[in-house]
Amino acid sequence: MAAPFAGLLLSIAVLPLAAKKFWHSLKNQALVSLAFSIPIILLCLKNSPHALWGSLEEYISFVILLGSLFIVSGGLWIEGGFKSTALANTLLLGTGAVLSNFVGTTGASMILIRPLLRANAHRKHHAYLPIFFIFLVGNIGGALTPLGDPPLFLGFLRGVPFFWTLKLFPLWLMTVGTLLGIFYCLDSYIIQKHSRTLIPHIPDTFRLNGKRNLLCFAVIVGAVFIPSPYRSQLLLVTTLVSLWITPKRYREANDFHYSPILEVATIFLGIFITMVPALLLLQTRGAELGLTRPWQFFWATGCFSSFLDNAPTYLTFATLGKSLRLGGPFFGMPEPFLLAISAGAVFFGACTYIGNAPNFMIRSIAEHMDWKMPSFFGYMLWSVGILFPLFLLLTVVFF
Repeated sequence: MAAPFAGLLLSIAVLPLAAKKFWHSLKNQALVSLAFSIPIILLCLKNSPHALWGSLEEYISFVILLGSLFIVSGGLWIEGGFKSTALANTLLLGTGAVLSNFVGTTGASMILIRPLLRANAHRKHHAYLPIFFIFLVGNIGGALTPLGDPPLFLGFLRGVPFFWTLKLFPLWLMTVGTLLGIFYCLDSYIIQKHSRTLIPHIPDTFRLNGKRNLLCFAVIVGAVFIPSPYRSQLLLVTTLVSLWITPKRYREANDFHYSPILEVATIFLGIFITMVPALLLLQTRGAELGLTRPWQFFWATGCFSSFLDNAPTYLTFATLGKSLRLGGPFFGMPEPFLLAISAGAVFFGACTYIGNAPNFMIRSIAEHMDWKMPSFFGYMLWSVGILFPLFLLLTVVFF
């Protein structure tokens, strides 16, 4: 019964290439998502309704959080721009990687993706820009605090101290630093090779409009500490307030529309439903994977998190680590095991478009701004080619 989940993932990968016109319709995406979900709904209603309701509750919280961040960030209009240079682009990615730890990977992505796309829209060869943005801002950057990524926040709720995740800093620094270096070299080469295609000058002027939305962002960040369902209620109210206080011209200047969040909500509804048997299978048979060392937990947690929701995957492998009965301060396991699980859940989210919440949204925003993005498998060629060697290096150095 994990087959519908695999079928949905394959559809997300193949249909945009094989039936582009069909897949472009939100209605057709919903039909595909529903077709794969129906067998799982019937199965769960008969055998495990609590698992289905639990996944749907997580989905509702997921969409409300994403929607609030998407709408509030759409009211922040950064007027002006910066020159399309390798240094400026690298600094923006580095800033986003740091900011992700304070407003979450989704919040930082929604604030910075539009300025990056606008500054480089005139370039013919630029598809790698949002790819590295997904790597750094949408995923790996948010590894230092529980606010950065949902798995780390779940760990905080389960007793891991708030500042414990700073122990990931050496891994974060090596990964982010290496990726920024690779990006700078690649961007410098592309700009130099195709310099004739660049416009001569863009003034470095910035003006932040819609500053009232910064207060809404603060409320959203604070809301993550409030238990459900009050968290979702506060997020909905904050979203309505943002719509009320933001002048319409700011969202128009941002080219803001609801298509990206609607596409994410549609696709991920099917993912949250169809992944229920896969998660149950992992929970009941995961011990048979034979994981006994930190590096094994790093790769196993990461590979599953690339396709499954990384929050329940994090908890599942934390439970597997506890079952080893090695003892430790948190989750009943030694700290190297928890470091491996935490890093795997966050870092590997960058490996696919569905690995973490911002990835699909960044892709959708870029496509709606007329950027040509790689296909599902095309993106994985980038992620596997760049990230896997880096993850192997992390394995050798830290695990």
